[in-house]
Amino acid sequence: MKKYKWQIRLGAILISLSTFFYLVHYFIFHDAYTILFYLLSSIAFIPIDVFLVTVVIDKLIDRREKQSLLQKLNMVIGIFFSEVGTELLRVCTYADSNIEAINRKMLVTSEWCQEEFKDIKKDIKNYEHQIDIKKIDKLYIKDFLNSKRNFLLSLLGNPSLLEHDSFTELLQAVFHLQEELLSRVDINEISEEDEAHLEIDIMRVYRLLAYEWLVYMEFLKNNYPYLFYTAMMNNPYDNRRN
Repeated sequence: MKKYKWQIRLGAILISLSTFFYLVHYFIFHDAYTILFYLLSSIAFIPIDVFLVTVVIDKLIDRREKQSLLQKLNMVIGIFFSEVGTELLRVCTYADSNIEAINRKMLVTSEWCQEEFKDIKKDIKNYEHQIDIKKIDKLYIKDFLNSKRNFLLSLLGNPSLLEHDSFTELLQAVFHLQEELLSRVDINEISEEDEAHLEIDIMRVYRLLAYEWLVYMEFLKNNYPYLFYTAMMNNPYDNRRN
């Protein structure tokens, strides 16, 4: 009860003020009919008022907040790809023995529409990502991720990312891979069993990374054409530059 004490007090004051002004109106004009008419009209409008405030307006505000949050999330994701994601994806596509089956489809252009992004996102989810661990420079990946550790930790500490399940899953997969690499002192002298385990970890990162990259590219195309052009030129699936 104490928790709502000030609300109860405010409500009592407001109701008292309304009663006072109605009484003043009655003593001046002696017109109870008008007072009753407007009182009932106001009460009748309350359900509509509640509907407009709690459903319509609240929905619009919630939508604006979600759009604002999505904008911030995609900006954070963009920084991730600039710092870590694009390079990781480049390494993975190089080691993908099945890359010819998908790389042409992943050559995003400025002519792509929403439907094309939707189709390729479906294709990349069904694509069988294959990593040849022999083609992975494990020491390079180990040093690269270690150099970005503080940056990745700062991303995990961002509360906004909790709203983005798939990207959070990607970050967790990257951290797991980093921990696995760091736990091996001499990364170039490991057993075949360890290599097989690392291959699975890299494949998990690769699969999640590919999908998030498409989501990021679609966001850039729709919101930041100048950044999209740069990202398109640095497409990690484009082996024509090699």
